Amino acid sequence: MKFLQQFGRYLLMLRVVFTKPDSWRFYFQRSLTEIELIGINSLPIVALMSTFMGAVIALQTASSMESPLLPDYTVGFITQSSTILEFSPTIISLILAGKVGSNVASEIGTMRVTEQIDAYEIMGVNSLNFLVLPKITAALVFFPVLIIFSMALSMLGGWLALLVSDLTTTEIYILGIRAFFNPFHITYALTKTLVFGFLIVSISSFYGYYVKGGSLDVGRSSTQAVVSSSIAILISNFILTQLMLLS
Repeated sequence: MKFLQQFGRYLLMLRVVFTKPDSWRFYFQRSLTEIELIGINSLPIVALMSTFMGAVIALQTASSMESPLLPDYTVGFITQSSTILEFSPTIISLILAGKVGSNVASEIGTMRVTEQIDAYEIMGVNSLNFLVLPKITAALVFFPVLIIFSMALSMLGGWLALLVSDLTTTEIYILGIRAFFNPFHITYALTKTLVFGFLIVSISSFYGYYVKGGSLDVGRSSTQAVVSSSIAILISNFILTQLMLLS
């Protein structure tokens, strides 16, 4: 029952968020600022995780290839397909749920408990639209960039790991990456990324906006935002896979 009440409140929040901004100039300025805070500042952790993730996938695949029936380029193919289909869009989004989600929830939650949001309301500003819409816009614009960046670095990390370990050659690895490549997998991955980015920012904003109490409650709402965003990502990942790959 409590979940249904929260879900209804969440939908009502989204209805208010997606209204016409009071000032388009401020909206675009805040969107650019949020792109830097949400997107560009996430590049280092995405780069680090993606490089080592690709390296581990490639090494684990190479160590498991004992059958002589498997062609040598299988390592590159599995690294490419695993990265594009699941690891970059889903695992990186779960990591961003922890980083971006907690930041969004704590930022808005702090504004709530310090009565800054109340001040916006007194001035006649649509606080939900003013605070949340630029964050959602930034996520929808820059999250796909992060995931494409992650895909490239993951395959680069796999190549470097195999090269250092002397398990394959560059030509064979590239052949595996290009073998049986399906452009629709990129569409599938980026579609998931847009959904995940929207869920992370909107859910985190919900928990931050409706927090009550003091600084301890802001911390709790930040934790709830990360957990709820992660669960929403996993559920939507299953649904999108059913709809886009298996239908």
